[in-house]
Amino acid sequence: MSERWKYQIKTGGIWGLFMTVFMILFEIKEVPFLEQVSKPSFYIRAVAYIAVGIFVLGYVNWKAKNKRLNN
Repeated sequence: MSERWKYQIKTGGIWGLFMTVFMILFEIKEVPFLEQVSKPSFYIRAVAYIAVGIFVLGYVNWKAKNKRLNN
């Protein structure tokens, strides 16, 4: 696996997991934890956050890192 993909998965995956946990904590007063986790929409949003984190945020951070190292 290339260094770019390792970096993107690491940074984007962490962001996606953070956003998933933040999403749970933000709604915990209205909807209990187990009820949130039992809904399919939770998993769809979690996968979406992780995918956006890896493919968009990870790529943008990789480009910025390369630009910073090359200058």
